[in-house]
Amino acid sequence: MRLVHLGLGSFFRAHQAWYTDLAPDAEDWGIAAFTGRSPALAEALRAQGGRYTLVTQGPAGPTFRRIAALSDVRAASEHEAWLAHLADPAVCVVTITVTEAGYGPGPGAAPARLVAGLAARRAAGAGAISLVPCDNLPANGPMLRSVVRELAEPGLRAWIDDHVDFVTTMVDRITPATTDADRALVLAETGVEDRAPVVTEAYSEWVLSGAFPAGRPDWDATFVDDVAPYERRKLWLLNGAHSLLAYAGLARGHETVQQAVTDPTLRGWVEEWWDEAARRLPQSPAETAAYRVALLARFANPGIRHLLAQVALDGDQKIPARILPSLRAERAAGRLPTGSARVVAAWVRWVVAPGPVDEAAVERVLGPVAPDLAADHELVRALASMPGM
Repeated sequence: MRLVHLGLGSFFRAHQAWYTDLAPDAEDWGIAAFTGRSPALAEALRAQGGRYTLVTQGPAGPTFRRIAALSDVRAASEHEAWLAHLADPAVCVVTITVTEAGYGPGPGAAPARLVAGLAARRAAGAGAISLVPCDNLPANGPMLRSVVRELAEPGLRAWIDDHVDFVTTMVDRITPATTDADRALVLAETGVEDRAPVVTEAYSEWVLSGAFPAGRPDWDATFVDDVAPYERRKLWLLNGAHSLLAYAGLARGHETVQQAVTDPTLRGWVEEWWDEAARRLPQSPAETAAYRVALLARFANPGIRHLLAQVALDGDQKIPARILPSLRAERAAGRLPTGSARVVAAWVRWVVAPGPVDEAAVERVLGPVAPDLAADHELVRALASMPGM
C-alpha cells in the first residue's frame, strides 16, 4: 500500500478511489482508507474485502463498476494502524475528505490525526510525503498546511517544512448518500449483494497543484500551477447554487436537488445568483455560460437522488466560502445584491426555523461567521425583510 486516505465515505469512493482504480498503474497503488468517525462503513467494506460497486447514473442509464482500489479499510479508532501506515516509507500520498467541518480542533479531528501520523513518520525516518486535501475549501492546501503546522511542536514543524508537500485541489462529482434502493438496484443488476455501493453522476473533475516528490498514481486528472480559477468557479456556481437550492428548496417543500431545480421560481433564483457571481470569475463569458448549462443538466439528472437535507448540513462552514465573497464585493461596490443576499436569507431562515426571522435573528446567525456583515445594518434589514422562501 502506497496511499492512505482519511475520511472514508461516498465521495472519496466515487472520486479519488475511482481515479486510482482507473489509473494504468493501479496495481502499484493500494489504498489504506480510514473512516472519519463511525466504524460502520469500515466494517461493511472489510467484510467485502474492501471492494464495492460504483453506480454511474449517465444519460443512457446506470453502469456498474466493481472498485478494487482499497487494500485496507480501517475505523477511526484504529489509531495504531494509522500511525503504522504513516510511518511506512512506501506510503507516498495521503488524501483527505473530511468536509469543511472536519478541520477543526480536537484530538479526533483530521489535523490532530495528521500531526500524530507525521510525528510517527519523522520518528521512523520514512521520508517525504504529500498531503492532498479534497474538500470544498478555497486554497485547501495552504489551509491544511497552516492548521497542521500550528498544531505541531517546533521540532516537528521544521521537519514538516522540509519533508511534507501540501497539494491544493479542486474536486467535483455529485455523489448523494447511498440508500436501500441503491443496494437493491446493484443486487438486481449485478447479482452482487453489496452493503456499501456508491451512486454518482457521469461528470467528474479533479484539478491539482503541488509536488509529489515521492511519487503518485498516474491519475487522469488535471495538473496546473494555480487551482484558484477552477475552485472559484466550482465553489460559487455549483456549490453556491446547491446551498440556495437546499435552503430555499426545503422551505418550498422540495426534497431533492432535482426537484428543486425544476421549480421555475428556484431556477430563476439560481440564475440570478449565477449572474452576480459570474461577474468575478476569471473564465470568459462563453466558458461560464457553457458551465452553467452543464450544471443545470447535472442538477436535473433524475438518476441522482441528492437530498437537500444532506446539502444543507454545516452551512456555517459552507456559506463563507460559497456565497460571502460575492456578497462582500457587492457591498464594497455600494450595491445591495439580491442573488447572494437571497442565499444568506434562506440559510438564516433554515437555521432559526420555526422561529421569527427578524434583524436580531439575522445578526445572531450571521455574526459568528461574518461579524463585518452582521454589523452592516442596511444588509441586515434587507435580509430580515426578504419575502418568505
